[in-house]
Amino acid sequence: MVCIFANIGTSVRIFDSHHHSSLSRFVGIHCRCIFRNSLSVFYGSALRSNSVYHHGTRDDPLFNGYQSFSAAFSSISSDNGVAEERVVVLVIGGGGREHAICHALKRSPSCDAIFCAPGNAGISNAGDATCISDLDILDSSAVISFCQKWGVGLVVVGPEAPLVAGLANDLVKAGIPTFGPSSEAAALEGSKTFMKNLCDKYGIPTAKYQTFTDPSAAKKYIKAQGAPIVIKADGLAAGKGVIVAMTLDEAYEAVDSMLVKGVFGSAGCRVVVEEFLEGEEASFFALVDGENAIPLESAQDHKRVGDGDTGPNTGGMGAYSPAPILTKELQSLVMESIILPTVKGMSEEGCKFVGVLYAGLMIEKKSGLPKLIEYNVRFGDPECQALMVRLESDLARVLLAACRGELSGVSLNWSSGSAMVVVMASNGYPGSYEKGTVIRNLEEAEQVPCVKVFHAGTALDSDGNFIATGGRVLGVTAKGKDLEEARERAYQAVEQINWQGGFNRRDIGWRALPHKRSSAKS
Repeated sequence: MVCIFANIGTSVRIFDSHHHSSLSRFVGIHCRCIFRNSLSVFYGSALRSNSVYHHGTRDDPLFNGYQSFSAAFSSISSDNGVAEERVVVLVIGGGGREHAICHALKRSPSCDAIFCAPGNAGISNAGDATCISDLDILDSSAVISFCQKWGVGLVVVGPEAPLVAGLANDLVKAGIPTFGPSSEAAALEGSKTFMKNLCDKYGIPTAKYQTFTDPSAAKKYIKAQGAPIVIKADGLAAGKGVIVAMTLDEAYEAVDSMLVKGVFGSAGCRVVVEEFLEGEEASFFALVDGENAIPLESAQDHKRVGDGDTGPNTGGMGAYSPAPILTKELQSLVMESIILPTVKGMSEEGCKFVGVLYAGLMIEKKSGLPKLIEYNVRFGDPECQALMVRLESDLARVLLAACRGELSGVSLNWSSGSAMVVVMASNGYPGSYEKGTVIRNLEEAEQVPCVKVFHAGTALDSDGNFIATGGRVLGVTAKGKDLEEARERAYQAVEQINWQGGFNRRDIGWRALPHKRSSAKS
């Protein structure tokens, strides 16, 4: 048993028998509250080892009724009586990016408890968050009700779809601090035409382009421009709506697939035809509070499914941080010529951006200068995994500062060295793939020094085995004193995993380590 005494209306801190702050373990504890005069008394039994939800039956009545003890979550007192802000966080999403965010929040001194909706089996199993699989993240009223019942003080929205649908608008309107842009600001990712028009208006360097809804007009323009050329679905297409056509026939086929056959549905009813930029891609992330922006560390991902950057585009098959291509000089240039003009432009357009700006860049071969390829309005996946294991700052505190417009003067601390993530995907990805294949030896993989396996598409079967439920399934992430050591550790961990139904690229980091082209199983 534990017993806590606190003044009503002030703050509560919960301790286990070792006097560690343990509000993160509050979820799942049977409790009752007795209020007498000016004191509140809270009694709780010890958290049972099976009370964390593993996508099975939830027996705990605290979960079944979503009972709340909001006072315990709203503010916290430090041991010396000086008030210190601590917060309960709800992370929206259930992929590898969200697992990495939960893992970083778990290390945040100002974070007391973490929910993840819907989450996944890996997040639950690791104890990185309490997963709420039956919370409909596209139902704003349900999310707001959950936040109010559990005293959630910060919502971090991972995926783009809820942002474009307006979840952040509704949460902010309800007075719930939310890290993620409004639906209007999320159009930076939701519509490539919107992004391109903003670039034109505010002088942000990007590739030459035209927008089309008529396939004949698009083909006429393509013929005049020649190949290679890039065809993009205007809307959200789960990272698969970009076709780099090396021939005119490939370009015509891409236009027909989107505008005639409708392979991307409404997302492809309008296309952007864009000049092909030759150079090296890089990812640049900045936290934005509506007026101010601070850069994160650099990262570089690998979009193509095959070694040597061959095959179709994917959501990302691996990443590393930092990216040598993004020198300090280039990072400053990106902030001055791309990020800050975007933040200013969005503010002037009446839709201030609050959240993370993820700029997909091309460092042009002929000029050595960065051009904007696309914007995402959330952390990239898998770049987020590499960034979050390197972050040493208090993530919850930083994201709250962004929500409050207080990023000016904030600086971030990062571990030295490098991090790399190798994505393991289901055979057949990015096309059709089999679900339900069993994955074994994940614990052995995490016994490799400085390795964390983030789950993107897993569940538990009736026997308690992890099974694959998605295309990209695992993000095997490692830190090292340099990129070579991080790479060796990541692939050593990959080798430990027994999964006959999956594959991975063997050359993540090859641009930064050109002498290391392959070393792991396919």
